Amino acid sequence: MNEECITLTTYFGERDRTKDGLLADELLEIYGGHRVAASVLLRGSEGFGRLHHLRTDRLLSLSEDLPVVSIAVDRRDRIETMLEPLLQIKRRGLVTLERTRLLRGEDLHHAHAQLEQETKLSVYVGRQERADGQPAWAAICDLLHRRGVAGATVLLGVDGTRNGRRARARFFSRNADVPMIVLAVGTGRQIAAALPELGRMLHEPLLTLERVRVCKRDGQLLTSPHEPPATDERGLGVWQKLTVICAQSATHEGQPLNVQLIRRLRAGDAAGATSVRGIWGFHGDHPPHGDRLLQVRRHVPVITVAIDTPERIARAWTIVDELTAEHGLVTSELVPAFSAMSEGGSWGGLRLARWEE
Repeated sequence: MNEECITLTTYFGERDRTKDGLLADELLEIYGGHRVAASVLLRGSEGFGRLHHLRTDRLLSLSEDLPVVSIAVDRRDRIETMLEPLLQIKRRGLVTLERTRLLRGEDLHHAHAQLEQETKLSVYVGRQERADGQPAWAAICDLLHRRGVAGATVLLGVDGTRNGRRARARFFSRNADVPMIVLAVGTGRQIAAALPELGRMLHEPLLTLERVRVCKRDGQLLTSPHEPPATDERGLGVWQKLTVICAQSATHEGQPLNVQLIRRLRAGDAAGATSVRGIWGFHGDHPPHGDRLLQVRRHVPVITVAIDTPERIARAWTIVDELTAEHGLVTSELVPAFSAMSEGGSWGGLRLARWEE
C-alpha cells in the first residue's frame, strides 16, 4: 500500500472515561474492530490541554491522570469511517488528522525515487521483534544513524494494532506483539536510501512517511518554522505543530529542558502541549543511547509536541527557540485538521485543509 493515507492522533487524559469504561480502551476497541493497519497507544509523562490543567509524573498528586496519545494510520476512507463513532464519544481532548504515505512489504523494495523534501519516518514494530540479532527498534536506530538522519526516537506502546491485529500489554506476559514506534527525521535522500534496508531487515515492515521541516539541531538554527496562512483557499483552518526532541538529561538554566518547555508554553497560553518519554534514540552525531526496556532513566529521549494556530505557534516558537539554545532537535509540520473538545464545546474541525509550501 504505497498511497496517501491519514494519521489520526488523539490527545487526552489517562483517566478519561466514557459511559462504558476508559476512553483509551474504547478507542483501541474501535481501532481493533476496524482492523486498522497501524495504531499505538502511548503514555505521556507531562502535558496540558485547552483548559491548561497540568498532568505530570513529577508530582505524586498529579501523576494519577497522565496524558495519553493514540495514533492510528490507514486509508482515508477507513479513518473517516472511524471518525463518526469516535466523535460520538463525549469527552475532552484533541484530535488531529495528517496526510501520510503508508508503506509495507514490497513497497520498501521499490523506493528508487528520491523523496524531495525532509521527511518524518515512523516505523511500527513489536516489542520482542528481532532484527540483525538485536531488538528490531535498536537495529532500526543503528541503521538510521549510519545513514546520517537527523534523529530517531523509540516510543513504547501499551496497546495498538499492526496489520489489523490488536495486541495490548498485560502483566505476566512477554507482550511480544505490542506495538512500538520508531520516529525518525532526515532528508528525503537519507530516508529513501534506508527504506530498502528496512524492508530486508524487518519481517513485516510497516511504516509511514510525512513531510517535515527541521528547524534547529543542538542549538544551531537551520531554518525558520513554516509560516502558513490561517486558512486555506476554501476557508478551512490550517494548523501547525512544533516538536522538540531532547535528552531527559538536557537542561536550560539548570532546569530540565522538557519540563521548562511544558511550563513556559503553558504560561504563554498555548492551546496545549504533551511530552512522551522514549526508551532509546539519538539526534545529530550522538550515537544511539537510552536504557533497558521499561526502565526510566535520565539518558532517554523525550518528545514534546505543541499544536496550535499558525499565529500562536509563532509565539510558541519564541519560547522554543530560547529554550533550545544549546540542546535538542526542533521540527515544524503542517496539520490540515484539528479539533479540540471540552465541556464548553469544540474548537476547529476535521475537514482537511490544503496548503502547499
